Amino acid sequence: MLKTNTKKVSVRKLTIVGVLAAISALLGLTPLGFIPVGPVKYTIMHIPVIIGAIIEGPIVGILVGLMFGIFSIINAVINFTPISPIFFNPLVSVLPRVLIGITAYYSYVLFKRMGRKASITTLIVIWASTLVYLSKTFITQIINYQAGMSIWQVSFRGVLISVTLLVGFYSYKRLKDHAIEVVIAAAIGTLTNTIGVLFMIYKLYGETFVEKIGGNTDLVGKVILGIGLTNGIPETIIAMLIVTSVVVALKKQ
Repeated sequence: MLKTNTKKVSVRKLTIVGVLAAISALLGLTPLGFIPVGPVKYTIMHIPVIIGAIIEGPIVGILVGLMFGIFSIINAVINFTPISPIFFNPLVSVLPRVLIGITAYYSYVLFKRMGRKASITTLIVIWASTLVYLSKTFITQIINYQAGMSIWQVSFRGVLISVTLLVGFYSYKRLKDHAIEVVIAAAIGTLTNTIGVLFMIYKLYGETFVEKIGGNTDLVGKVILGIGLTNGIPETIIAMLIVTSVVVALKKQ
């Protein structure tokens, strides 16, 4: 009986890995993996990794993350750009994606054990910090608007602040009874992807990367940090919404 149950569990995990890997491939090799917002595109390719880790544990998360990383390399080959060679390196395209499953799962377990009160406090700190940063940059952009700042940049930051407030309110009012740990795990998993990839780029190809995207090579760290903040915050918000909705729905079944 034990062997039969173990076999069923293994088959279930392999099936989930296969399904989520297929979704990752679809997202990675088609435009479906990116959400265009004006001139910027935000990725959702890491979301299957987080979902797999929360539902089935770190091994599934690691395997789906591995598939995500491999398809990132394939995508870099197929859709070649000046920065594509950077993503041929597994340390940039694979390692951070493997780590997503680990950080998402263990942060989920940690905050679930900590209890609802501690988890809600952590979530409030995350949202408050995000709003402080966004508000500060929004005010700076308004001040610098006449100095060449585009209306799109100013408007987008204002919209992002509004979305952050709405998502924070939704997370607290609708999900506080059973899914705060999922929200936090989604945020940490997303940040693992963003920070991991950009950190490896900074350490291995910093100046080359900034030069190829037309940035100031004297400010490599600041340019890469700016990319991380610009992409990381919206991607985290998107992941919180999608991951929480999917995981809560699956756990109710």
